[in-house]
Amino acid sequence: MPTRIARTAWNGGLQDGQGQVELTSSKVGTYDVSFPRRAADDAGGVTSPEELIAAAHSSCFAMQFSAVLAEAGATPVSLEVTAEVTLAPDPAGGFQIPTIALTVRGEVEGIDAAGFQQAAETAKATCPVSKALAGVPTITLDAALES
Repeated sequence: MPTRIARTAWNGGLQDGQGQVELTSSKVGTYDVSFPRRAADDAGGVTSPEELIAAAHSSCFAMQFSAVLAEAGATPVSLEVTAEVTLAPDPAGGFQIPTIALTVRGEVEGIDAAGFQQAAETAKATCPVSKALAGVPTITLDAALES
């Protein structure tokens, strides 16, 4: 199995510095990062580790969920997955990611709402990124089958 690589170049201190994160393996882009923008409500055109985690988690969950649904004999037509990753002060000092909220809406043939929910829970538990994020205190899941 492959190893994927990202690289970040950072200049300056935390509050006055800035950097660029490069998606090295795929070569799809280089994106600006900044701590003041990371901690602000408006990202102002720069990404953050939390947004990159959200991208990784939502895409991994979607792939895993489609596999779990197929194993259950269902046919995924479309899945829309959102991951909301929250950055907050850590009472022990610094910052933490206290919550990740996964939301999935899907059109799936050959499964009922209860089966969809069970498959979503299984995908959440078995997605490699969910496993890597096991230290996050709360990861919620809101799953709904749409017709």
